[in-house]
Amino acid sequence: MEAELDATLGYEKNQKGDLLTDNKRNGHSPKTLKSQYGEFQIDVPRDRNGEFHDPINDLYGIEVSAEMVSKITDKILPQVKEWQSLPLNPIYPFVFMECNHYKVREDGRILNRAAYVVLGVTLEGYKDILSITVGANETSKFWLGMLNDLKNRGVKDVLFFCVDGLPGFKEAIQAVYPQAEIQRCVIP
Repeated sequence: MEAELDATLGYEKNQKGDLLTDNKRNGHSPKTLKSQYGEFQIDVPRDRNGEFHDPINDLYGIEVSAEMVSKITDKILPQVKEWQSLPLNPIYPFVFMECNHYKVREDGRILNRAAYVVLGVTLEGYKDILSITVGANETSKFWLGMLNDLKNRGVKDVLFFCVDGLPGFKEAIQAVYPQAEIQRCVIP
């Protein structure tokens, strides 16, 4: 939300400089959000002129500029990097590995990108997103790198992997987790 306010005001926090504007930051307002996991509180930044609205409005049709998306990405990227290196549980009974393909605009061109998603089920039965990584396209070599990353982050054992029929997937899993069972998933 701070990045969205930066885009609304036209400058970053503490960087107003010579910019001529009568609008500026004006603290934060607490807001309670409800989710399937319960309520939680967030601090929504405010501006003096009341022009900034929290991102919930985006859900109702307000257009988001490419500049705003870039600024938001720049703000959250360090947190994403930190999340991608958090230690994981040593054992997951089930791990699902799936790749979703998207078209993205990059440097004025439309390119295909692959979002590699790893979901683990804990011993207590909870689902954890273990990793989300973006690559150029889906390959077993890329998955091998992700499996090694899971191992380096503390995953010592997986009982069952559920994967699609990508050639080389089974061999990549067996190279890192040789004792794991591999189940091919078919999604209608």
